[in-house]
Amino acid sequence: MPGFVSCPASQLVFGIIVLYSVHIKSEIWTNEVSDVQFGRLGSRVTLTCGGSYRGSPVEWRFNGSSVLPWPTQISEDLLALLSTRHYMEGNYSCHDERGTLLQTVKLRLGHLPHFVNVSCRVPSHNAIYCSWLQTKATHLPTLFISSYSVKGKGAEPCEQENIGVNECTITNPPIWSSKLLVNITEMNPLGSNSTIIQVDFHKLLKPDPPDDITVLHMEYQPTQLLVQWRNPASWPDEFNGAFPLLFSLRYRPIGSSYWSMLETEDNTSLRIMDALMGHLHQIQIRAKDALINHSQWSEWSHVVEARPWINPWEEPTEEPVDFSYSFFNLSFPVRATDMSLDSSLDLNGSLGLLVLLGLFAAVMVAILLTILALLCVRQKKRDNVLKQELTSMVKMKSIPI
Repeated sequence: MPGFVSCPASQLVFGIIVLYSVHIKSEIWTNEVSDVQFGRLGSRVTLTCGGSYRGSPVEWRFNGSSVLPWPTQISEDLLALLSTRHYMEGNYSCHDERGTLLQTVKLRLGHLPHFVNVSCRVPSHNAIYCSWLQTKATHLPTLFISSYSVKGKGAEPCEQENIGVNECTITNPPIWSSKLLVNITEMNPLGSNSTIIQVDFHKLLKPDPPDDITVLHMEYQPTQLLVQWRNPASWPDEFNGAFPLLFSLRYRPIGSSYWSMLETEDNTSLRIMDALMGHLHQIQIRAKDALINHSQWSEWSHVVEARPWINPWEEPTEEPVDFSYSFFNLSFPVRATDMSLDSSLDLNGSLGLLVLLGLFAAVMVAILLTILALLCVRQKKRDNVLKQELTSMVKMKSIPI
């Protein structure tokens, strides 16, 4: 979190802010009506009739009515509103004794500027983006002046592309100093107030998610996916030499609540080796600075879905997979990677080997069955011959000599 610095420190750069804002101030809150007076809500506000002779009595009217429906004090050409409220805003006019209009004053009421909530993000080494929100609405035209400074150096502007948008950019911040002060000064017609925060460049460094993620299936590899991406647009490719990025990739089959993780440094592609065959997978990538220990991981990229290569003769599996098994009515979670084969095993070659082994076994069984059949036929013939010989011998013994 950026550190908060008390308001008096803003005096270091207040002179620059005042010089810069003089002409802007006159344009913003005096350009609406020629005679506008600003007052603080809840306080005493005094209006002066500028067109009257000093000491001459005047008549005050509010939005054309001579009856003022709230407590006031009138003294010659002065009108005092004792405790202002929003409903007292409007057009006040003063008239002489003959009813001639002398001057019209538009009264606008609001609050003094208050502190603002400032937050900064650092998506790369060449830019810091800061934004802020008012903690208290002033109900008045408001101008914000933004600047930053480094210890021992003067204030530099934090560039605002659009005055009406509460954002500014520090381009090419000094990386030799990890800490700097960011000053956001809120100004309105009643005054100004500065909020100064201390920004630790290294601790806030958080790259944007990688861009242009694509996933390709590998032909004839039913458990592999090739994931490719690009550095975030806010982290130019020329940074890679001095500031390499570390990438983390996570993936899971749809239906699983468990992610598998892979990491790579200064490389914009990774190959998943143990994807679940036939199933649709979800894939996300994030990044961080590889050299600065305090760097934060980026947010995860959007989800990309892809399916590994599928044999054209097989139907893809669309049903969610139950990644748990039951043993004695107890369920144990199982990671998708635990159910797959070793990532180094070529599944396509294994299937071919299994087919060859099956064919070889079938041939061997057929040969064995053929040999057994031939042996049985041979034995049967031998039994028939032996039986015939025995029958002949019996007949010969029965013939008288």
